[in-house]
Amino acid sequence: MDLILENDGLNKKSEPRVLSVDDQLFKGFSKLTFDERLAYLKSNGYLNSEDVKFMKTGGLKDVALGEKFIENTIGYFQLPIGVATNFVINGKNYIIPMAVEETSIIAAASKTARWVKENGRIETRVIGSEIIGQIQIAKVKDFERLKKYIETEETALVAKANSDVAAGMVVRGGGVRSLKLRKLIRPDSLIMSVIHVQMDAVDAMGANIMNQVCEYLKTPIQENTDEVVTMCILSNLVDSKLTEARIVIDKIDPELAEKIEEASLFAQLDPYRASTNNKGVMNGIDPILIATGNDWRAVEAGVHSYASQNGLNGNYGSITKWFREGTSLVGVLKAPIIVGTVGGVTNLHPMSQMSLKMLGFPNANLLSQIMASVGLVQNLGALKALTTVGIIEGHMRLHAKNLALGAGAEEAEIPYVQKKLEEILTIKKRITLSHAIEVLKELREQIQSKSN
Repeated sequence: MDLILENDGLNKKSEPRVLSVDDQLFKGFSKLTFDERLAYLKSNGYLNSEDVKFMKTGGLKDVALGEKFIENTIGYFQLPIGVATNFVINGKNYIIPMAVEETSIIAAASKTARWVKENGRIETRVIGSEIIGQIQIAKVKDFERLKKYIETEETALVAKANSDVAAGMVVRGGGVRSLKLRKLIRPDSLIMSVIHVQMDAVDAMGANIMNQVCEYLKTPIQENTDEVVTMCILSNLVDSKLTEARIVIDKIDPELAEKIEEASLFAQLDPYRASTNNKGVMNGIDPILIATGNDWRAVEAGVHSYASQNGLNGNYGSITKWFREGTSLVGVLKAPIIVGTVGGVTNLHPMSQMSLKMLGFPNANLLSQIMASVGLVQNLGALKALTTVGIIEGHMRLHAKNLALGAGAEEAEIPYVQKKLEEILTIKKRITLSHAIEVLKELREQIQSKSN
């Protein structure tokens, strides 16, 4: 195996090699050993020598960094981090860092991405640019007066915020863009008002600066309306900035395309199915959020809130939709995926920086598009499995190694136990820890018998 493009001097602003669509660089990557994978990534410009050394030592050991992040630090809970391969997004190849504990996620993502690459394409875009902050007035005294003030002074308030608390954001090309007043009727028939502050946070996730802007605007609003502002906080339901990924499969069996379309309709119509469908989508998105130091809880909240607003029949629904278009199968994911590539953990955590390096240091919009692509690919893989071999066989085949470990198999025993479990799965369509324990017991008895 040739290892090429030695790049020990990869610095923060360098970008890894952009591969052609037909590049087979990562073919067989999953068969490599741990050391070979790191060597492969290093030789192709995704990691440098310091990165490899860091990965080989097992990641963070010193709790000093943890002390900077949270209170009462006692150590680290470290997730395995791997890479999904075969992703071609908008014509460019990407290797996707994913921090996750579930057995099948990276394997399924890589396998399905290869199928997409060979038979279709992934295209993405971001719709809108503004995140949302909320200034709440729980009980409005005079709604018309408040409305007139916001409409008359909006431009001045925006300018005031941008020249003061959001000045740094403005320098980077962002800043507060507009104010919008919402009127809500309370159960006691009184009026609640919410002023939406819309701001372009550029490459930041923007939570901290948005909260500061809302608190800053609280004072002039109170002083000039005689209203009492009761709460200032950003919203994670950012329907003003949506990320869209689109997959088109041109080469597909018509029967399979129809099955996937029907499976997608199930998730669009039924909230019970939609919940599991969307969880599967987040199987692809959450690991990248974690690997890049982003707030996965905020994105989860936003995605599920958006799903609650956009399901068919007014119910919680799927954030993905698959349908036939001529002889092709088309899939679309549209959701708020608000991420950052600057600030906070993203800048401070070495694993986050390493993950962003492997992605070529994307801006926030591109990072959200990569996440949406992986989420949609993950969804396609799940629907394809559900409508063909079933979810159990594919998942449990990958789970066989975990069962072998759970049964107490040593390193040398794992391949044998794993193979036997796969044979049992083929016959019985299921495998359990009891099967693994039984297979391991038989193996050890055979070895003992031969040694006597």
